[in-house]
Amino acid sequence: MVIGLLTAVAASACYGTGSVLQAVGARRSARREIAAGATTATTAHGGPSLSSTAKAAVTWEFLLGAVLDAAGFGLGALAARLLPLFLSQTVISANLVITALLGIKLLGVRLNRLEWLSIAVVCSALVLLAGAAGHEGTGDTSISTHWWLLAISVLLIGAGFLVVRLVGAKAAILAGLLSGLGFGAVGVGVRVLNGVRPLDPDALLADPALYALTVGGVGGMYLHTVALQIGSVNGATAALVVGETVVPGLLGVVWLGDASRPGYTWAALVGFVLAVAGAVAVARFGAAEHAAGRASRPGEALGSS
Repeated sequence: MVIGLLTAVAASACYGTGSVLQAVGARRSARREIAAGATTATTAHGGPSLSSTAKAAVTWEFLLGAVLDAAGFGLGALAARLLPLFLSQTVISANLVITALLGIKLLGVRLNRLEWLSIAVVCSALVLLAGAAGHEGTGDTSISTHWWLLAISVLLIGAGFLVVRLVGAKAAILAGLLSGLGFGAVGVGVRVLNGVRPLDPDALLADPALYALTVGGVGGMYLHTVALQIGSVNGATAALVVGETVVPGLLGVVWLGDASRPGYTWAALVGFVLAVAGAVAVARFGAAEHAAGRASRPGEALGSS
């Protein structure tokens, strides 16, 4: 349990720091395109074009953030094997706090009282969840459910790609949510993956869950990048937190046999609800502040801080 918690905390730190660095890179790239008078940075609906996303992805800040995200991906996958999903995913989701604090320093983000209160609620919820967590389930499932996981992962990421292309700048929170669901598919996929213990490469490569977590991970990173380009870093990250926490946590309990400590079910439920509510509040306040900031700077395009 202790090793699993430390692993989840390390994954959270990597994800939180990586998100802010990626936002810094995306916004610096956007400012550079604006200064150069680029006309292809956005789609007709105000979303980032594929070329603008590619340019953002090659800034040194973004690349360093991507390395940290990859480290967080690996650590998060390990934590999902060692802890109940409702605990591992929620601890990893504490990267919201790291993102908010680093955003103050690196992005000049200003948090109001309600945002600070929401972040405090998330931290309190994590304490409740850590104290209430019991054993993780076995993860033994039929191969048909692995195929369902792959199909749902492809559907989610495909829908996210279409939404950001068609809806544009208004899709920031939805893109963050869908990226979180993609990362949630990673957590579930890791838990049900065949051929891990003992290591069996043939079984591993034949398991649809391997490709589900690949689609969810890569697609989730892309959608999170877009959300950071067009929305508030706190709002996008908070929406991601909801996506990667709620569904995997529920699936872990209902489908995989995760459980709380005897007599602590109430603490697990309260902690889970508070974590999600706090993250939703941060997403709402962050999105509102970002929209107000853009309205006060009508000449700026995507990527403003």
